[in-house]
Amino acid sequence: MLETLVAAWKLPDLRQRILFVFGAFAVYTVGLHIPVPGIDHAKMEQLFAQGGVFGLVDVFSGGALRKFTIFAMGIVPYINASIIMQLLVAAIPQWKELQKEGETGRKEIAKRTRYLTVALAFLQSLGISITLVRSQILTANWWQLMVTATVLTAGTMFLLWLGEQITDKGVGNGVSLIIFASITASLPWQISKVWESVSLLQAWTSLILLAVVFLGTIVGIVYVTQAQRKIPIQHARRIVGMRQVGGHSSFLPLKIAMAGVIPIIFAISLMLLPMTIATAIPGDTGWVYYLKRAAQWLAPGDNALALLMYGIVIVIFTYFYTAVQFDVNDIADNLKKYVSYIPGIRPGKPTADYLDKVVSRITFAGALFLAAVAVIQYIAPAITGVDIGTFSLVGGTSLLIVVGVALETMQSIEAQLLMRNYEGFLRE
Repeated sequence: MLETLVAAWKLPDLRQRILFVFGAFAVYTVGLHIPVPGIDHAKMEQLFAQGGVFGLVDVFSGGALRKFTIFAMGIVPYINASIIMQLLVAAIPQWKELQKEGETGRKEIAKRTRYLTVALAFLQSLGISITLVRSQILTANWWQLMVTATVLTAGTMFLLWLGEQITDKGVGNGVSLIIFASITASLPWQISKVWESVSLLQAWTSLILLAVVFLGTIVGIVYVTQAQRKIPIQHARRIVGMRQVGGHSSFLPLKIAMAGVIPIIFAISLMLLPMTIATAIPGDTGWVYYLKRAAQWLAPGDNALALLMYGIVIVIFTYFYTAVQFDVNDIADNLKKYVSYIPGIRPGKPTADYLDKVVSRITFAGALFLAAVAVIQYIAPAITGVDIGTFSLVGGTSLLIVVGVALETMQSIEAQLLMRNYEGFLRE
């Protein structure tokens, strides 16, 4: 990895792209410290000390929600909008056909995703602001609430624009790198909290055990993220113009963790939805009290049954999202169209059935791994005896994203180097 970075740094144009990424990170870091007026920071810290629904948003905002800055919503509305659009594209035939129209279709889908992002960002900003006002953490009237929601929405859209600039002028996927920067920005705060807990309890053995769990989780994520099942593909010979093409063999790579981190985000959003609704309801007596108690019980935490439900929901969503992302019927049709086939399997429906069988098997392993990674962040305090917080980098969504984006970015840099080596070879 170090050799790849050194080689990339020696190339002027690639070095310029890397510096652009770091410049974008610097702009993002500045925005993390521009506060929205009217917030009681002491009460805000008390709210986050209790854990709960805001923890997931905060981990994607680099701690900006905890400080209630202009980037408090982070890129979460865009993540939600992208998930919803992918589901709509899979469910609406006209949109699915639009997606197949090449660059024009992709641009139209991207435009609709941005519009949906604006709507979700405003609604989520307004909802969080109203909740903070009812909790007497934010001081604002209705006009100030609308202004605050607009500012937070503008912050989200600026981050989306910044991510697109990184994709065009930098290295790697810009939105993924923004999420990466958001999570790593809160790393010093998380380390300080762990250190305070260890120092208070004098639990140095627990700290070593925590480091072992941390490193073991990283190794597991790298192994499963990179693992893939290779399906052999044979390309038949055919005549195109005056040339004969095909006749060679290749393979179709199927990743074990094909769904990525999306099922965890789905699951945690679903499990925390009751608490989100209950938190927005004023009062704390009568039926509201029992509703909030039930919602708190459903949220993943110390409750073993809630954790089991959380893991099952992740497994279900992994299968669902993999089916949305990897359509075996489309793959089988494309192979048949280009006169390619899997050795020993007839084209058409038999190919689709075979691919469905293989994908179902490897998805089961990937789903179990995602569930284990998501749950470990809740059981790590019991194993190590150290309070690491609800959404720490020891496990779960945060670590999976950080490692995944780091691997993806390194692969992008290697691809850039390989492309430039080929250019040099052609010039010679």
